[in-house]
Amino acid sequence: MRSFSLPLPTVLSGFVAVLVGYASSAAIIWQAAIVAGASTGQIAGWMTALGIAMGVSTLALTLWYRAPVLTAWSTPGAALLVTGLQGLTLAEAIGVFIVANALIVLCGVTGLFARLMQVIPHSLAAAMLAGILLRFGLQAFGHLDGELFLCGSMLLAWLALKVLAPRYAVIAAMVVGILVAGMKGDIVTSGITFSPVLPAFIAPHFSLAHSLGVAIPLFLVTMASQNAPGIATMKASGYSLPVSPLIVFTGLLALVLSPFGVYSICIAAITAAICQSPEAHPDAGRRWLAAAVAGGFYLLAGLFGGSVTALMAALPVSWIQMLAGLALLGTISGSLHQALLNETERDAAIVTFLVTASGLTLLGIGSAFWGLVVGGVCYGVLSFARRA
Repeated sequence: MRSFSLPLPTVLSGFVAVLVGYASSAAIIWQAAIVAGASTGQIAGWMTALGIAMGVSTLALTLWYRAPVLTAWSTPGAALLVTGLQGLTLAEAIGVFIVANALIVLCGVTGLFARLMQVIPHSLAAAMLAGILLRFGLQAFGHLDGELFLCGSMLLAWLALKVLAPRYAVIAAMVVGILVAGMKGDIVTSGITFSPVLPAFIAPHFSLAHSLGVAIPLFLVTMASQNAPGIATMKASGYSLPVSPLIVFTGLLALVLSPFGVYSICIAAITAAICQSPEAHPDAGRRWLAAAVAGGFYLLAGLFGGSVTALMAALPVSWIQMLAGLALLGTISGSLHQALLNETERDAAIVTFLVTASGLTLLGIGSAFWGLVVGGVCYGVLSFARRA
């Protein structure tokens, strides 16, 4: 039996995963809650409930399967709610959450989603993952133009440790970035207070019009733009877990907590890739430790939900995006290698990669879903042509 150990790079991977998740979309959730008429205290309660739900689900699934299963809120779903909740009351918004999450549970129980995910070729899943993560790499190096000192220092620190101690390269970049940002006065901590806010129960109000107009689109966007990429990311990283139990568990948890502002809990893709990468742990069988650490950080973020957005605002955006890009470099390169390895599937894989990376949005559904659809069509046509 292997002894328990928690290396520093593993802890850092869990921390960066949560940091990236909150920094990239916490503000969108606040906007959606404001549109629904939530007060500052109620919004803080929603963030508390979401953080606790993600922490509990990540820890439960990761420890049960001994695999890096990270959950997240649906960022595309939050973006949809910013417009979809216009004119709705808080009670009606909660009704929308309940209907959408109930549909997700139904989708998991029937096994339809699991059967769909089983037919996706590994090369297309890897190509989709690379396409999702490409913008993080581009954002990281894009900041070299306006933030050369900060981002250049982080890049040099990462490169030096890649040569001397590869597992600590991202840690070095993070520390150097904090020191440089502090010296430049780019870390603004005024106004940050750490005080727990309990989520408040809001009785739902159901409407057929809102169920058809908002809840069903939220369900479709969540499944297509969040759960599908999340499952595909796990598959591309070498973790083949039963899909339906994951969907049912996360959907049920979100359903139970919907009256407290939990609009969705999904299988993570981008942040999960950080915990599923070799940087998290050289042993693929021990990378679940990084996800478990992320679950702990989720719980901490949930306990201080009212302060999360202010804390994110205190850190320079360039520091966050550079750190995320460097943390994901290994996953991006590995995904591209897997996507293009099989020559007979290469054309379909590159189409999947490009469509996903394009940021295309059709019918309110993001590019990750359409990347798989278009790439899958190419895969099927080209496979048929070769057989014929």
